[in-house]
Amino acid sequence: MDPTVFPIIAYSLTSQTVPLTTLRDIGLFQLRPVLTGVPGVARIGVTGGKDEEFQILVNWARLAAFGLSFDDVAKAVASANVLRAVGRLEDHYKLFLVVSNEILNGVDPIRHTVVKTLPDGVVTVDDVATVSRSTAPQWIRVTADGHDAVLIDVYQQPGGNSVQIARNVEARLDEIQSKLPPGVSIANWYDQSQLVTTSAASVRDAIMIGAVLAALVLLVFLRSWRVTLIALLVVPASLSATIVLLYALHMSFNIMTLGGMAAAVGLIIDDAIVMIEQIIRRVRQAGSPSGRVLAAAAEFSGPLAGSSAATMVVFVPLAFLSGVTGGFFGRLSLTVAASLIFSFLSTWLAVPLAAERLVTGKETQREDVGPVSRWIFARYRAFVGRLLARPVLAIVGVLPLLALGFIAFKGVGSGFMPAMDEGGFIIDYLSPPGTAVSETDRLVRQVEPILAATPEVATTSRRTGAGLGGDLTEPNKGDFFVRLKPGPRRPIDEVMADVRAKIIQDVPGLSFEMAQLMEDLIGDLPSVPQPIEVKLFTDDPKTLLDTTRRVAAGIAKIPGVVDVRNGINPADDSLDVEIDQVRAGIEGVDPTEATRLLNNYLYGQVATQIPTQVKQIGVRVWSPPAARATDRDLANFLLHAPDGHLLPLKRIANLVPVSGEPEIARENLQRMVSVTARIEGRDLGSVAADVQKTLATPGVVPDSVRFELGGAYAQQQIAFRGLAAVFGAATAAVFVLLLFLYESFAIAIAILVMPLLAVCAVFIGLWVTGIELNITAMMGMTMIVGIVTEVAIFFFSEFVDLAAGRPVPVALVEAGQNRMRPIAMTTLAAILTLLPLALAIGQGSSMQQPLAVAIISGLVVQLPLVLVVMPSIYLLLRRVSPPGAPD
Repeated sequence: MDPTVFPIIAYSLTSQTVPLTTLRDIGLFQLRPVLTGVPGVARIGVTGGKDEEFQILVNWARLAAFGLSFDDVAKAVASANVLRAVGRLEDHYKLFLVVSNEILNGVDPIRHTVVKTLPDGVVTVDDVATVSRSTAPQWIRVTADGHDAVLIDVYQQPGGNSVQIARNVEARLDEIQSKLPPGVSIANWYDQSQLVTTSAASVRDAIMIGAVLAALVLLVFLRSWRVTLIALLVVPASLSATIVLLYALHMSFNIMTLGGMAAAVGLIIDDAIVMIEQIIRRVRQAGSPSGRVLAAAAEFSGPLAGSSAATMVVFVPLAFLSGVTGGFFGRLSLTVAASLIFSFLSTWLAVPLAAERLVTGKETQREDVGPVSRWIFARYRAFVGRLLARPVLAIVGVLPLLALGFIAFKGVGSGFMPAMDEGGFIIDYLSPPGTAVSETDRLVRQVEPILAATPEVATTSRRTGAGLGGDLTEPNKGDFFVRLKPGPRRPIDEVMADVRAKIIQDVPGLSFEMAQLMEDLIGDLPSVPQPIEVKLFTDDPKTLLDTTRRVAAGIAKIPGVVDVRNGINPADDSLDVEIDQVRAGIEGVDPTEATRLLNNYLYGQVATQIPTQVKQIGVRVWSPPAARATDRDLANFLLHAPDGHLLPLKRIANLVPVSGEPEIARENLQRMVSVTARIEGRDLGSVAADVQKTLATPGVVPDSVRFELGGAYAQQQIAFRGLAAVFGAATAAVFVLLLFLYESFAIAIAILVMPLLAVCAVFIGLWVTGIELNITAMMGMTMIVGIVTEVAIFFFSEFVDLAAGRPVPVALVEAGQNRMRPIAMTTLAAILTLLPLALAIGQGSSMQQPLAVAIISGLVVQLPLVLVVMPSIYLLLRRVSPPGAPD
């Protein structure tokens, strides 16, 4: 499904003085042409209002008195309304176009149209009918803030810039406002660009706050403004290059690309930190920067390339994701991967050159290790030295992490997409099948005061018999779009729950469900917008309907389940006209002709169109409303037989009321009914588990009925399987890379165990913060594999350099001491840069909050795992390795 089926910006036209026919004309013939020309606009939808037309309401008794029929009036009006070129004439040296112009340009010309000529005069339309200016029959209702309105929907072209389109549309409307009739009000009731701009501002602020916090970390550890500036310059350089790449790939700023940049800031600065730390450490050891900066950078090129490759290789399997997950996170993963590539290039090529120019003798004269660092290093050497003497204790030490991770894994809730406050929501409503549009309108007008009385509600728009995407539905269906006020207010979930409770209490005859727009759109991708869907299959209609009602009643009792629908959709009641061909033949009436006359009687016949300056107005010949109000009027409708005699419809036909039969839905050629529901206050996984328990209860679903879960839960399971495969592939790719780098199974396994242990911390972090395990959190879990591996590579690159000529435990301790500062710096910097996203500061940041929390949770345990646990595991692996094994 294409997201552009929904408008990106919408307006309402209302007025207390201008009629709805004029408002519709303004929308169609003034606003639509102007707005269609805005670059990036695909089309303009105009919904609501009324179409003007002339109505000729015939008097059946007078028609019979003059020996006329319904068709005689329609043919007379059509024949009298002529505008047609009939030929050309050359005269007086000119060529003239001859036009027959007999336009019925008003009510009076229609009244005076001759229907029949008599010896003593003529019969006009006015003699047999009443002519008036009216409106065409309409089976939809549209309102805005409780007033009848015309809605203007703006749809964007695929790939269009919604923010720029919204600005241009607003500018065009400002220009045309002065040309509208007095009393016409244009109000904006939906603007998708506001979510984009506020989200962009939130992510921008998150990037700036994170960069400032990271700068403070560098300044505290390195105690040099020059060095801090070098590291920070990598961030704008990498992000600028990423923006250029997005532009080249025709990708726009959106929640996912901006979120990818915000998430990448902490990873971008990691490379610069470890390179700068390496350079400063080597320069201070030498006592002079002369010749040591580029040498230190060259010495660190191998570990830098390996660590960057470990992070970037994680994103390769993400390219193979498809469906909703691939559609959403393909752009995010591409943005992060591109940022990391440009970060590596900037760190590898630019940072050493900048350091060579900016690192002066003053930086080299500072003491590389201060008193606090010496105290920490001494404690680290003593503790790790004792631990390496008994490395099994390290495994014992991680057992609490494993146990707590297992408890968190069992306790954390699961969802599909992250919850986000979009600033508005949709109410899809449904009155009982067969309800007249006027009765549905009466019910729904009771909802409008509830919304108006809700303090957080800014504007509302409502459609009955139509949908937000401009589609037509049954007259008993429709939707509201409720836009909330910006600024401090209650969370959108609380507002929706409050509105739901009031509608249930005050409007009992109305069924409805509520969702935010993006949730509704994502749900429409698998054609089921509800989180919970139970598909029931059997070829026995009665068993299927009985089971459906039991299942709906059962899941309605589950805590947190709301808006339950049993999926039984009866068609509207009908009144079948069964014509008896024998009786019709006796009367000389053709059944097809009788059906046509019946259609003219009930719906009228548009006999002709009268052209005006901008539009054509139809002329409808119709029967008076009082003559077609009841089924008795229908039975007594007089048909005009070919021989001229009149007969009531009941003489040749029977009128049979028919109750609406349930709609028949099939999936894979098998009859199916779907029971659907939404969730309030609980996570998707736990509710789905309760639904499965309910379905397994004896007597709920008979053996002859097969069932399966669909909806958002089915999409969640598909996404989780895909992301689990990505996690496994990323882990395997990292292991292969480690074997290539070190040619040692002991090192590769020791490094790989660290991110797997960090995953336990991810589950703990999600559990403690109350965030669901969804596809965003699972992506963060996948990224933590590369992040922890990157730091572990820094450790072992130092160990490999120190191992020659030293005992292994001594080399391990010294490598940990040397890498403690850069690992601590990168860990703290990454945590602080992701902290604004984890706190969901600003609108739109909630989409990346689970990702940020997952990464931060893994980073919290990264330092002790790499510096304390990993050396012990490596030492154990060396001891159990067979003699002669490569190391």
